[in-house]
Amino acid sequence: MQKIFVILAVLLGFNFSVLAGVDINTASQADLESVKGLGPVKAKAIIEYRNTHGMFKSAEELTNVKGIGAGTLKYLGDQVSVQEENTSTEKTTP
Repeated sequence: MQKIFVILAVLLGFNFSVLAGVDINTASQADLESVKGLGPVKAKAIIEYRNTHGMFKSAEELTNVKGIGAGTLKYLGDQVSVQEENTSTEKTTP
């Protein structure tokens, strides 16, 4: 019985992470290319923008990336996301 519970917990956790979409702050080129509507050129542009300007605060900031407009953003919908823990700017001191 305990094994079934563990398996269900793992599967449910996996499903929730899929529902969140690809995190544009941590996604690799291949991860971004797996998103329907993003090819190699746009995926590379997202990574270059991220490397130059820092982490995205919201998925809507993708419209700042060359080649991605409001229409593309709408098409991408929930396929892309920005995880909250990646947007924190607070620094902790030991």
